[in-house]
Amino acid sequence: MKFDELDSRMRVFETAHDHCVLPGLYIVARLDGRGFTRLTKEVHQFEAPFDTRFRDLMLETVEHLMNCGIDIIYGYTQSDEISLLFAHNETTFSRKLRKLNSVLAGEASAKFSVLLGALACFDCRISQLPNKEEVVNYFRWRNEDAHRNALNAHCYWCLRRDGKNATTATSMMKGLSVADKNELLFQHGINFNQLPNWHKRGVGIYWEEYEKQGFNPIKGEIVPASRRRIRRDLDLPMKDEYSKFIAELVSAES
Repeated sequence: MKFDELDSRMRVFETAHDHCVLPGLYIVARLDGRGFTRLTKEVHQFEAPFDTRFRDLMLETVEHLMNCGIDIIYGYTQSDEISLLFAHNETTFSRKLRKLNSVLAGEASAKFSVLLGALACFDCRISQLPNKEEVVNYFRWRNEDAHRNALNAHCYWCLRRDGKNATTATSMMKGLSVADKNELLFQHGINFNQLPNWHKRGVGIYWEEYEKQGFNPIKGEIVPASRRRIRRDLDLPMKDEYSKFIAELVSAES
């Protein structure tokens, strides 16, 4: 069998189940660290429940993903997860799901591993969202999840520092209301509302325009030039204000 014939024959098996995100749909990718609880608590022993070193590794990874050839207008990270909002008309890899998932997971795993100096792995899945409202709902969901996780994490580690083992600490938290959890923290000298906002809300990463002085060689004069750079926002709003923030970001891109 000649190569061209063999090539055509075998590629059918490789591409038979290719699926592409339809034009007009918004794309959001969510990446999660695989086995990061063991990686960060046992192998490398980052500070619990939040560690600025780990946060910065995640932020560096998000920025890498926003500069790896896919037009991403917003990145969001909390704990060991990353969410990425693509530009509405992004067509990289012809919007093929297998390519987007594999490339983003590979890029994130490689970048984080290099930064950490040890192997780390991310998985990736794509959400195909029909309109701006669902984009807002998606990021509101992850923002609310960050708040819930932060409250639970601080309570859990207060109990662990009291000498409770993992099973006991988890059991003691079952059935506690939000008010009960806040009271538990208060009894340990922690006012949840006064904790750093990035603990409770995650971190947003997006592009911003800025003006830079440039030189026009033709006219021989200094002229203003528009550039863009990535901004890290460690003070994201919550609830309806966060929804408004995301809605404005999506509208500005459309």
